[in-house]
Amino acid sequence: MCIRGLVSVITPTYNCAKFIAETIESVQNQSYENWEMIIVDDCSQDDTRTIVRNYLQKDNRIKYYCLEKNSGAAIARTKAMELANGQYIAFLDSDDLWLPDKLEKQINFMEKNKYYFTSTSYQQMTEDGHDTTKILHAIPKTDYNRLLLDCPVGNSTVMYDVSKMGKFQVPNIRKRNDDALWLAMLKKENIYGFPEILMKYRLRKNSISSNKISLLKYTWILYRDIEHLSIFTSIWHICWWGIIKIFHLK
Repeated sequence: MCIRGLVSVITPTYNCAKFIAETIESVQNQSYENWEMIIVDDCSQDDTRTIVRNYLQKDNRIKYYCLEKNSGAAIARTKAMELANGQYIAFLDSDDLWLPDKLEKQINFMEKNKYYFTSTSYQQMTEDGHDTTKILHAIPKTDYNRLLLDCPVGNSTVMYDVSKMGKFQVPNIRKRNDDALWLAMLKKENIYGFPEILMKYRLRKNSISSNKISLLKYTWILYRDIEHLSIFTSIWHICWWGIIKIFHLK
């Protein structure tokens, strides 16, 4: 049963001790205070657990769960969604930051327009937290085919209404599992974009998503094994995706 008005913040984490305190505080600083933050730890080997415990003791809205074994972000994200109690689920990676009015503005946008699945614009920042000039603007409306074309959605900007769309299981691939989740959800509802910048995305040198060549394998798995696109369609989308990444069109 969804608790009306409650936002469940879904935060999978792995070895993110350097950043997770700032991420948690960006949630605590929200002008919209009716939230729970569900942090699912994929068996971190650093001080993530210790840092999170300090916040657990002071704020009962924060919940922590550690997987029994290292299983990947998809499993961690699915577990967090299973534990969620809110009417809304909002996604926040453990190294990204929300602006203080993110939840309030996005919920108002959804309720005013009767949207059930939304994202926002966001800004990139360096690994050490300095803003860059790179801004990714939310597209007013994204459907299934548009997401396949260039994946124009920032993971940590997404929020959806569980009471209208239900819960989902994240496809279990190591990379691009967030895009796989959005594609599954887009079969039910389009994503509507809020134009304001409400999130900051941290660019990390050694992150899973930073190696574009490695991502090709998982992009192929996404298109062929999960979405069951034809070989020709998969090759076309792979080529277009490669052009976008090589020429930094996104």
